[in-house]
Amino acid sequence: MTNLLQALAYAAFYLTSLLPYRALYALSDLLYPILYHAVRYRRGIVRRNLATSLPGAGAGELERVERSFYRWLCDYYVETLKLMTVSRGELMRHVEFRGTEAIEASFDRGRPCAAILGHYCNWELLSAIGLALDNHKEAVIGLVYTPKTCKLFDHLFIKIRQNMGGVCVPKQDVLRYLVSFREQGLLSIFGYIADQRPKNQATHLSLPFLGHDTPVFTGAERIMRNMGDTVFYVDMERPARGKYIYTFKQITADPESLPEHEITRRFFALLEQTIRRDPRFYLWSHDRWKGEKDERVKR
Repeated sequence: MTNLLQALAYAAFYLTSLLPYRALYALSDLLYPILYHAVRYRRGIVRRNLATSLPGAGAGELERVERSFYRWLCDYYVETLKLMTVSRGELMRHVEFRGTEAIEASFDRGRPCAAILGHYCNWELLSAIGLALDNHKEAVIGLVYTPKTCKLFDHLFIKIRQNMGGVCVPKQDVLRYLVSFREQGLLSIFGYIADQRPKNQATHLSLPFLGHDTPVFTGAERIMRNMGDTVFYVDMERPARGKYIYTFKQITADPESLPEHEITRRFFALLEQTIRRDPRFYLWSHDRWKGEKDERVKR
């Protein structure tokens, strides 16, 4: 993509973010038939993932989840762009945070926190968690991310994620940032999206997840242990269009008291419960189990 095309795309994204929520969802409705019927974005991957992960579902149910997933994905795109310009007050009308009193209690004890989550619902809106803290407004909200090779789009996503007061931290620098915050006497809660497919050399553990033998990252758990974090799983719900509920469920206040990899195991068990409760909102387009073959994909 040339620099001019990148600049035009950036401008289009910014103009989109200026639309009110009602217009955003009208735009999402227009995007859906393009993404699903015309472009057929990753349809093969989505169908394979659904068929192999939800084996008890019939063809009709799988198709319903598939179509609902693509409708939600279009909503995710426009909601995320809206983060560029949305006011904090307006965003808080669309999100609800539960369990934050446990985060505050950990901060009261002088303990940092870590939130571990998956690609479910709109994880980008979680950057507003700092707005829900009553007694520790000074706490650092760390948003762990993978820098993009395109500088323009790297800037775009940093702007999106930091608009609610969080700090984007490149994944390779997380421990350095955490140590720096501790030396400055700053409390923090860092968010780790931990359900990506690791490269072979990064695989340290395989777990059963959604009916698959799944290689998983363990790096986030190692950092949590090193920092003595109070660890939370973020359970997400979408009770209505444009409404999200984020519930912080404590996994442990003492990571070192648990066996190695236990935090990772508990996270994937909790994430699977969340997905099976309502599978429409998981990122099925991610090629999580690349290379697997299964005869159940027939549509």
